[in-house]
Amino acid sequence: MGNAFYSNFLIAIFDAKIAVYRYFIELSYLGKNYCGWQIQTNANTVQAEVNRALSLILQEDIMTLGAGRTDTGVHASYFVAHFNSKQEINIPSSKSLIHSLNEVLPHDIAIANIFEVNPEAHARFSALSRTYKYYISQKKNPFTIDTSWIFKVDLNIDLMQKASSILLNYTDFTSFSKVGSDVKTNNCKITHAAWQVEGSNLVFTIQADRFLRNMVRAIVGTLVDVGREKISLSDFIEIIERKDRGLAGTSAPAAGLFLMDIEYPDEIFK
Repeated sequence: MGNAFYSNFLIAIFDAKIAVYRYFIELSYLGKNYCGWQIQTNANTVQAEVNRALSLILQEDIMTLGAGRTDTGVHASYFVAHFNSKQEINIPSSKSLIHSLNEVLPHDIAIANIFEVNPEAHARFSALSRTYKYYISQKKNPFTIDTSWIFKVDLNIDLMQKASSILLNYTDFTSFSKVGSDVKTNNCKITHAAWQVEGSNLVFTIQADRFLRNMVRAIVGTLVDVGREKISLSDFIEIIERKDRGLAGTSAPAAGLFLMDIEYPDEIFK
């Protein structure tokens, strides 16, 4: 008993001397071929591919933790995950690592940067805000078929813009949350929500401190109902205030949704 305790004590001291470094990894991916970011049983996910590639190149078991979970088919122009490693990765070696990772990863996942952060930095919980864009194509376009919602019905953009600004007056978005989501609160602080017309495309940009599962797609689907004049601005307000997902519109297709940016406090970076 005494010998076992002493041995475990020595092992604990030895392990404590092994430095563990924390890194942020910045990447982008086309979500078409993946069941979202987060690892799932019997499903192809972005996280599984990134873990596999990092473990292969670094020759140690690497588990990343992402800034959030994107749904099946949703894209990310900018995504952040963190991971721990026993290896110190300096700037020259990070460039080599990035190159090696991109060689072994599938063509629709690209690593842009890897850098060390403070040990307490967390890709998900340290984030101050996230920004999404949703793309609607108002005419058939073979080059954006996998990255936008082709919707050729005329829309009242002015009404959609007014409804978007209403979102900034509320914090509880239960009406736009996936039913059964395991979260402690449905409160989010939206700081920006607006539409832009770019040629034959409509682009919706929304920024908030956090997002609920399926929230952006549910909001877009409901805003499109406003644009079709199926529901009024007062109806839109009632949908939010009733906190009932069944009253909101159908979720917009995943293909048009992109995670575009994540903001972090300066103090987590080395």
